[in-house]
Amino acid sequence: MSEKILNPDELEVSPGFTHESLQGWIPRLASDEEIRDALEKAFDYRGDVTLTRKDGTVVEGYLYDRKAGTTLANSLVRLLPVNGKPRVSIPYSDIAALVFSNRDPAAGKSWEAWVRKYWEKKAAGEQAAIEPEPLDN
Repeated sequence: MSEKILNPDELEVSPGFTHESLQGWIPRLASDEEIRDALEKAFDYRGDVTLTRKDGTVVEGYLYDRKAGTTLANSLVRLLPVNGKPRVSIPYSDIAALVFSNRDPAAGKSWEAWVRKYWEKKAAGEQAAIEPEPLDN
């Protein structure tokens, strides 16, 4: 019985996941499905969002959790407000508008970008460390 030798250059390589650009997006929230879809994307978004409730109050912060129930009234999102106030839970049914911030703090922070920056610093004779840079840069 002969074993097949694998050639790494001939192996199929799966492309990486590409994040949808949501920066500055203001989704249409006309149907239950559109609300659920937009809030699911907001949960995966790495930046802040601004939610306007139907009573006119506005909450800006990081959407860190959501609970999808059978209706909009028993579904909710949880946010960490940017103003440092306590966490907020908002039922989907109370949300009138959603705006994604214009800044995704993790954009451009891929492994490839880090390696490229590392070697550019090394080539320029600068100090290049393996520790990650803060996401705020």
